Amino acid sequence: MSLPQPFSIFGEWLAEAQTREPNNPSAMSVATVGPGGRPSLRMVLLRGFDARGFVFYTNMESHKGHELRENAQVALCFHWKSMDRQVRIEGRAALVDAAEADAYYQSRPRDSQISAWASRQSEVLPSREVLEARVEKYSALYAVGKVPRPPFWSGYRVVPDLIELWEERPFRLHDRHEWRREGQVWTDTLRYP
Repeated sequence: MSLPQPFSIFGEWLAEAQTREPNNPSAMSVATVGPGGRPSLRMVLLRGFDARGFVFYTNMESHKGHELRENAQVALCFHWKSMDRQVRIEGRAALVDAAEADAYYQSRPRDSQISAWASRQSEVLPSREVLEARVEKYSALYAVGKVPRPPFWSGYRVVPDLIELWEERPFRLHDRHEWRREGQVWTDTLRYP
């Protein structure tokens, strides 16, 4: 099954970014909305995408996890400066299923698995020593065999209803295509830069 056009263009741009961007071509900003409508923004790494959406993983008890539980509306932004391109995505975040989260978690380096257990993401950290002690604790606990995925750690799939593909052009006459989904149909609208 082929990808809808905005996804296939995104895939081509991401593949190019993986050869041209000096650091983390899969880095994207994730905007959530907190209580009272206050926006919150941070960087995460894209861990997969297909026609269903864009996936990232996190501690569900983190700041973003709490906000996503209250309001699943989310925006993503990729900026590939070396390529003069940007991709904006808007949609709803939904948890990936347990099997998908387990599979991704097991693909991570062991140290990253341990850090998922050790970090109480977004909570106040009394000192660096406390974090290091937690790493030692979980390293000892899971010294042998597989490290299970923590029950508070999973992935979110952002199911888009808008994908904007922006490319820089001379004299600020940029190329800006806004793709909107209605049901299963994506419609491309050219926007003024």
